[in-house]
Amino acid sequence: MKTILPKKSEIKRSWYLLNADGLVVGKIAAKVASILRGKHKPTFTPHIDTGDGVIIINAEKVVFTGKKLDQKKYFRYSRHLGNVKEKTAGKILEDNPVRILQNAIGGMVPRNHNMKIILKRLKIFKGPEHKHTAQSPIPLSL
Repeated sequence: MKTILPKKSEIKRSWYLLNADGLVVGKIAAKVASILRGKHKPTFTPHIDTGDGVIIINAEKVVFTGKKLDQKKYFRYSRHLGNVKEKTAGKILEDNPVRILQNAIGGMVPRNHNMKIILKRLKIFKGPEHKHTAQSPIPLSL
């Protein structure tokens, strides 16, 4: 048996379109992180970036399970004394719903030299419109 490592020229990338209307944040993040890394492909190798791109629309219509809208808190810290700011998930969902999905998916991608490259192929939009029609994305369902 021979192990095959794909070269950059051999990697075929495709784009997927996910409608997040009514879907749970954690399930979206797990599936999208797997696609961004390329774990769904037979040529997956952990240290080589073989993943595909994902476009997420309707980010403002995602759902949290349980009481997470009121109880889950996101923290920001500016590295100055006493400057820790916190917001609940419900407040962030009103202000900037894209940030919720970015944090969830970014937390499921490994923190190595490929992290920034992988997350550049993630495009999230609030509404049903997106500007990446040239990539001819394949519809993705969960």
